[in-house]
Amino acid sequence: MTMSASTSSLPSRAEVLPPPTERYTVLGWLRKNLFSTWYNTLLTVIFGVLVIVLLRNVLEWALTQARWEVITANLQLFMVGQYPTAATWRAWACVVLLALLIGLSWGIWGRHQRAGAITFGALPFILAILAQGEARIALLIAGVAGAIGFALSRWRGARLQRIGIIGWVIYFPLVILLISGFGSADSLLPLVPTNLWGGLLLTLLLTVVGIVFSFPLGVLLALGRQSSLPIVRTLCVIYIEVIRGVPLITVLFMAQLMLPLFLPGVTIDRVVRAMAGIVLFSAAYLAENVRGGLQAIPRGQYEAARALGLNTWKMMLLIILPQALKAVIPILVGQFIALFKDTSLVVIVGLLDLMGIAKAVLAQPDFLGLQAEVYLFVALVYGVFCYLMSAFSQRLEARLNTGR
Repeated sequence: MTMSASTSSLPSRAEVLPPPTERYTVLGWLRKNLFSTWYNTLLTVIFGVLVIVLLRNVLEWALTQARWEVITANLQLFMVGQYPTAATWRAWACVVLLALLIGLSWGIWGRHQRAGAITFGALPFILAILAQGEARIALLIAGVAGAIGFALSRWRGARLQRIGIIGWVIYFPLVILLISGFGSADSLLPLVPTNLWGGLLLTLLLTVVGIVFSFPLGVLLALGRQSSLPIVRTLCVIYIEVIRGVPLITVLFMAQLMLPLFLPGVTIDRVVRAMAGIVLFSAAYLAENVRGGLQAIPRGQYEAARALGLNTWKMMLLIILPQALKAVIPILVGQFIALFKDTSLVVIVGLLDLMGIAKAVLAQPDFLGLQAEVYLFVALVYGVFCYLMSAFSQRLEARLNTGR
C-alpha cells in the first residue's frame, strides 16, 4: 500500500520539474523569474528602463562631474585620522595582515562564493588606482597578500584551518599593540596617544572592542536574568532595562562624564571611555538576544543534562549555550552590524571616527559643497564591511546547519 502510494507520486513530481536545459541556463532562469506572466514581463520592462536611466545618470555624474580628488587627497585622513605620518606603516601592516587573513579564510570557508571573492579581491587594486604615494603601494601589497592567502588556502585548505583560526584570535590584540605602541619616541614602536586615532581605524577599533567585550558580558547578563537567585536576577533585570531604556548617545555622554567620577585619581582616555559606553550599551541588547535563544531550548535538554550528572555550569557551557547561541546567530550578527554603524555617534562626544573625518574634510575650503562624493565614499566603506559580516554570518549558518 505504501509502495503504491510512493510510486504514484513520482510521475507527478517529475512532471512539475522543467527540463534540465531550462533549469540550469540563463534563458531558463530569465523565463521563470522575470517573464513567466504578462504582468511579470511588464514589471520587468518598467524596472529595467528605470534602472538603465538611473544607472546612466549615476555613471555620467561619477565619470564626468564628480570631483574624486577630495577622496584621493584625504585618503590617509579617512583611513587613520591624525595618526602620525611616520607611523602609518603600522596601520598599513594591519591592513596587509587583514587582507592575508581574509584571503586565507575565504579560500578555506567561502570558496563557493566566487562573486564575493572576485569583488573583494579586486577592491584593493581598484582603490590603488584612486590612491597616491604610500597608500597606493600599501593597497597593492594588501591585494597581493589577499591573493597569496587565497592561493595558500586552495593549495593546503584543510591543513590551514587551524592556522586561520589562530590568526584571527591573535590578530586584534596584535592590531592594538601595533597601533598604540609601547616604547619611547626613538624606539621602533613609539607610543601614539589615542587622541590622534581617527577615521576608519577608530571606527574598526570601537567596533571590535564593542563586540569582543560585550559578548561575554551579554551572555553573563542573560544567564543572570534566568538565575534562580533573586538578587542576581533582579540586578541583571535592572541593568538590562535601564540601559535599553536610554539611547546610545546618552550612554556615551554618561561614560565620558561619570567614569572619571567613579575612578578618582585615574586618568581615563576619551577613546577608552567611548569604548566602555559602547560595551555597556551593546551588552544589554545582546543579553536579550541570548535570552531568546535560551528560551528556545526545550526543557528536555535541561533534564537530560541533569540526568547525566552535570552541574549547572557544565550544563550551560556544554549543552545549553552552544544550542542557544547557534539559534541566534543571525540576530547577533545583525546587532554587530548595527553596532558598527552606531559607532558614528562618537563624533558627538568629540571623537573623529570615519563620519567625523568626513565632516572635517567637507569643512576644508578646497572641497566645499562636495557632500555627494564624500558621503558616497563613506557609504561604500560601511557597505563593504557590513557585507563582509553578513557573508560571514551566512557562511557560519550554513556550516552549522542553522535553521534545519
